[in-house]
Amino acid sequence: MAGIKTYIEEAVTELTTKVSWPTWDELQTSSIIVLITSILISIAIWIMDTVFGVVPGEDGLFGFWKGLLGIFYDLKN
Repeated sequence: MAGIKTYIEEAVTELTTKVSWPTWDELQTSSIIVLITSILISIAIWIMDTVFGVVPGEDGLFGFWKGLLGIFYDLKN
C-alpha cells in the first residue's frame, strides 16, 4: 500500500513542478493549426473520394463508378 501512495505523490509532484504546460496563447495557436489541418485533410479525402470513388450497386460488388472516372466507365460499357 505504501508503494501506491508513493507513486501518487510522485505523480502529483511531477505534474505540478516538472511538466511544462502550454500557455493559453500556445494552446489556442495549436488548436487552430489542428483544426485547419483537419479541414484540409478532410477536403483532400473528399476530393479523392469524389474522383476515384466506387459506389456499391445491385450488379455485383461494385455497381457503378462515381465522380470523374465515371465517364471512362460509361465509355467502356
